[in-house]
Amino acid sequence: MLEQLPFKRNYVLHLWIGIYIVDWIIMAITPTNRLQWLAENVLIVITIAFLAFTYRSARLSSLSYLLILIFMCLHTYAAHFTYEGTPFDHWLKSHYHTRRSYYDRLVHLAFGLCWSLPFREWLMSKVHIRGVWTYLMPVVVVLSFSGLFEILEMLAALAGGKGGEARFIGLQGDVLDTQKDMSIGLIGSILAMGILAYIRKRKAS
Repeated sequence: MLEQLPFKRNYVLHLWIGIYIVDWIIMAITPTNRLQWLAENVLIVITIAFLAFTYRSARLSSLSYLLILIFMCLHTYAAHFTYEGTPFDHWLKSHYHTRRSYYDRLVHLAFGLCWSLPFREWLMSKVHIRGVWTYLMPVVVVLSFSGLFEILEMLAALAGGKGGEARFIGLQGDVLDTQKDMSIGLIGSILAMGILAYIRKRKAS
């Protein structure tokens, strides 16, 4: 059973929101590329608006909101530095001589890991899925959104033009980058649902 607290009494959610507001304000100060920062924040605004408008009708668990917070903090960090220029990637390149930036791959994995449970709870609440579908459908939704994000990135890059398409999309010389990103998100979702199924099975036995 999901928490049925009204928003004004959901103090745990208030804490998550407060943490994210502080994080967002810090990351909004002098980002590396202000235009790209604005573009990356469009999805954040849409996500927050959706969660706010559906709070009463499709309330999620505190764990789901925490997972969403983790993902959004990871994305906000990248929006500040750009996905190809995070300190994490500079550290990898200096210590392990990597050629590409891997932070974007980490965020794609986090998308699958962090969003599968919220998607599952939302689907159970609104679509009333049951049984094995409560584990399969979140994986399908994660893969669908991963593909949608890649399409939106492509359209935004093409609209920007001036030869920056590959840089904005983050191909980094890899023609299969899009497919790999989607696959990593899929793996993250499968892991999340697999872990949840295992935990629930152990509790039931």
